[in-house]
Amino acid sequence: MSCCNKDIIPMLPGPVSVPERILKAMCRDLDAGHTEDDHQALYNSVNAKLARLLNTRNDMVTMSGEGMLILWGALKSCLASGDKLLSIDTGVFGGGFADMGEAIGCRAEKVSFAPDSTINQGDALQRIEDAIKRFQPKMITVVHCETPSGTINPLAELGEMKKRLGVPLLCVDAVSSLGGMEVKADEWNIDILMGGSQKCLSAPPSMCFAAVSASAWEEVEKVGYSGYDSFLSFRKAHEAVFPYTPYRQGTAALNEALDVIFEEGLEACFARHQKVAAEAREGLVKLGFRLFAQEGAVSSPTVTAAYMPEKYQWNDWYAAIKGKGLYAGESFGPMAGKVFRLGHMGNQANGALVQKALNILAEMV
Repeated sequence: MSCCNKDIIPMLPGPVSVPERILKAMCRDLDAGHTEDDHQALYNSVNAKLARLLNTRNDMVTMSGEGMLILWGALKSCLASGDKLLSIDTGVFGGGFADMGEAIGCRAEKVSFAPDSTINQGDALQRIEDAIKRFQPKMITVVHCETPSGTINPLAELGEMKKRLGVPLLCVDAVSSLGGMEVKADEWNIDILMGGSQKCLSAPPSMCFAAVSASAWEEVEKVGYSGYDSFLSFRKAHEAVFPYTPYRQGTAALNEALDVIFEEGLEACFARHQKVAAEAREGLVKLGFRLFAQEGAVSSPTVTAAYMPEKYQWNDWYAAIKGKGLYAGESFGPMAGKVFRLGHMGNQANGALVQKALNILAEMV
C-alpha cells in the first residue's frame, strides 16, 4: 500500500495517489477499436466486478469521465422538465443535486440539515418522510459520503421509506464511499447508485459508473435523452454497441483497481479503512484539533474533516503543511477557510501514512 511518490504525504480526499500497478495498466498499448472483442471483454469484466462491489444485480453503465459526469447523466437521463426532485441536503454535494435539477428544468426542493450532521439523527427521517408525502417527488437524491463534511448518511431506512411511500427513483452519490465500506444497492432499494474511479478505487479520475435498476431504465426510455452522458446510449453497451470511442486505458486501470480490492478481500479492505479512519480521528483529537462532525453523526471511514487552528488562514495553513510535504484538502461552502480534510481512502488508507500526517500536524498546533 505504499504511495508512488515518496517525496510527499498524499492525504487529499480525491483524486488519491495511484499505485504503480494501476498506473502500469494504463500504459499498455491498447487500440481504441470499440467493436473489438477484447474491449468488449474488458468492459464487461469491469461491470461484473463493479456489480459485485455494489452488491447489485442491476445493469451497470460505465462511462469515460470524472464522477460529475455520471451525476449529470443520471439526472438528465431520468428527469424531464417539470419533474419533481427532492434533494436530501446534509452538505455541499447533497444540496448541489437540487441546483443541478433546477438547471435542467426540474422542480427541485431541499430537505436541509446542518453540514456536520447525518440523517440518522433526531427527527431527520421524519422530516424527509413528511417532505416526500407533501412534495410527491419522482426522484430522491442523497449523498452517501459527504466528502466536504467527513460524514456518512446511513441509507437502509431511507431506502425502505422510498419503497414504502412509492417514490419512483432513489439516486445515490457514493463516489467517496464505494471501495471504502460496504454498500448494498439492491438491499437499500437504490435505483441509481453512482461512483467514480478516483477515490477509494485509487485509479485516475477518468471513469465513472452507475448501477441502474429496471425502474430507472423505464424512466430513461420515457425521457429519451441522448447526449454524451446519456444512460440510454449505454443500454446495449454490454453487447458491443458502444456509443463512442471508449477510453481503453482508463477502463484497464479501473479493472486493475478492482482486482487490487478483491485480492485484498472486501472485508479486509473495509476493516482497513475503518481502522485507519479511527486512528486519524483519535490522533487529531489528541493533538487538540476539533473534528467537524457533530456528536451522534456518522463519521466517514474514507475522509476526516477537522477545524483548522484559529490562528491560521487557509492559504497560510496550506502553504505551511504543503511545505512540510503534507497534501491535505480544503473544504467548501460554509466550511471553506475553516475546515481541512484528510483523505484516508483507497491507497491512502494506510496507518503509517496517517501517522506521518499527524506528525506534521503536531508541529502546527
